[in-house]
Amino acid sequence: MEGATDIFVRLRPRLLGVAYRMLGSLAEAEDVVQDVWLGWNDAEYSQLADPEAWLVTATTRRSIDRLRLARTDREHYVGIWLPEPVLTGESPATPEQLQEASSDLSIAFLTVLERLAPEARAAFLLREVLDTDYDEIARTLDKSEAACRQIVHRARSQLREERPRYVVSAEDHQRLMRRFAQAWSDADLPAMKAMMAESATLVGDGGGIVTSFPKPMVGGERIAQLLFACTLRRKHELRLELASINGRLGVLRYFGDVLESAQSYETDGERIVQIHVQRNPEKLRRISAQQASIPTGVDVYSSNGAFNRTSTIEGAR
Repeated sequence: MEGATDIFVRLRPRLLGVAYRMLGSLAEAEDVVQDVWLGWNDAEYSQLADPEAWLVTATTRRSIDRLRLARTDREHYVGIWLPEPVLTGESPATPEQLQEASSDLSIAFLTVLERLAPEARAAFLLREVLDTDYDEIARTLDKSEAACRQIVHRARSQLREERPRYVVSAEDHQRLMRRFAQAWSDADLPAMKAMMAESATLVGDGGGIVTSFPKPMVGGERIAQLLFACTLRRKHELRLELASINGRLGVLRYFGDVLESAQSYETDGERIVQIHVQRNPEKLRRISAQQASIPTGVDVYSSNGAFNRTSTIEGAR
């Protein structure tokens, strides 16, 4: 039989995934899971019919409490708040293998979830992402099954128009991102414009620490020109790395040895439709530490347009 520690270690990635999807912050998710671990040590686990259900319930409830507190802080956040990005894929640096095959970790999806109240977010994630039965959701939220069904229904309706609309294969997404990164590093503005949807949007998070846009920028041509202008101003320092960010291929933009932003892209397979740019240094600290040296498994585009593939990109799924 598994001991208490063995059970927790085996389920920790799932618990961390639940907390991260609830909070949009890996640092806060790790704190929640640590709290759950302390409670687990005090629990009579041998008397539990379903230890996994107990742990998921405890994680969800603590995440709801943490999110209620966090939402107050986010109301006073300077500029637009975006989730903390995480590197995903086959790299050993991947935080606890957060991705699960049937789950959605994209920055676009997590950003949309911010529109939901804490309990609604929990019910929606448990049902739509983790495929949890309504009876278990009811026990987790201490509500009736009928109430939980209504919460999930309302959440679906609230998010219907805002959830990412495109289902794009990893291969098509990667192909477009490699073409775009090459055009960007070559300062090829016409090619960059051609790969942007006319109605594309760019959303940035500077956290009041570095400059960013106070509201989304709309228009593919304007966005391409913005990225192009940044390249011209500091072209000798620019380095672009393609990396799997929250399960999809995105861009890490460096100026010299400093990570300036982590950029997550939504595409329709042919053009870029949305970019989320995380510039807040506090939310980039983990990635900066992981990428202290150029790892294997990334495509690197240097400021002179030269391209060096250290190996095939893994894990963009």
